[in-house]
Amino acid sequence: MAKRSKGRPVDGILLLNKAIGISSNKALQQAKSVYFAQKAGHTGALDPLATGMLPICFGEATKFTQFLLDTDKTYVVRAKLGERTTTSDSDGEIVSTKGVNVTAEQLNAEITKFLGESDQYPSMYSALKYQGKPLYKYAREGIEVPRKCRKINVFSLTLDEFDEANNEVQMTAHVSKGTYIRTIVDDLGENLGCGAHVIMLHRSAVGHYPVDKMVSLEQLEELLAKAKEQDLSPSTYLDELLLPMDTALVDLPVVELSKEQGISFSHGQAVVLDIELPEGAIKVLADGVFIGTGERNPDGHLKSKRGLSNQQETTT
Repeated sequence: MAKRSKGRPVDGILLLNKAIGISSNKALQQAKSVYFAQKAGHTGALDPLATGMLPICFGEATKFTQFLLDTDKTYVVRAKLGERTTTSDSDGEIVSTKGVNVTAEQLNAEITKFLGESDQYPSMYSALKYQGKPLYKYAREGIEVPRKCRKINVFSLTLDEFDEANNEVQMTAHVSKGTYIRTIVDDLGENLGCGAHVIMLHRSAVGHYPVDKMVSLEQLEELLAKAKEQDLSPSTYLDELLLPMDTALVDLPVVELSKEQGISFSHGQAVVLDIELPEGAIKVLADGVFIGTGERNPDGHLKSKRGLSNQQETTT
């Protein structure tokens, strides 16, 4: 007999405002515990030093985390000039200290050079894996391993503040997936000839998601306590915070099916349509209800790519 998952079935996306000093995985586990959810996953880790938007996908929404991993992000970063560290942030050890002789004009000129597409080598203190082991574990052992450079795109990078008295710079960066802000700051410091490292990092946006929908773990725990005091199900207050799972797919083309076609689609059957389907993933609705993602098969028909289990159950 199959072992049942502990927790309740919860589907949707929570915009968690991760606090400083906690890993993304710990934040995920705490949110999962508050919701008493069977299944959950996050969509792109934030360092313990970093705060801000960490979308948590519950239940069926975990099938679409890749779309949020692939979307662009916005960060507010504060950097200390004159000091370079092992990790390019304040958690690392200082490896060099230099005098700072930088003007706002020089800063803006160097910042502008980061705009657009470029190749970036991931930090040795990233969670990317080499031979099945995270890079940061090699780094902590003092081992340097080969890293593949990746194409990144810096859509915008603005100088928000230059505190000359304390040699601190604050910037806002809108970047493509996989961009390491710590690396940009480290490179900026080297270009300026004085070194630099991150002292504050806040992810203010993931894709299109609204900032005002973010909630902290403390707020979730308060709502949980409120529900218990009123002898209500925690879902009364918690579930209304969840965004629909298909909000992760706003950039995909949409195909609408009839209820009958949706049943066929959910059962893995190709659906013949009188339209030309686009290449790549497609968001699929049946009778106005989201039922999964599809793609064009070799015959030009719509086939299921990632279907929803609850749709299969309700159509059998």
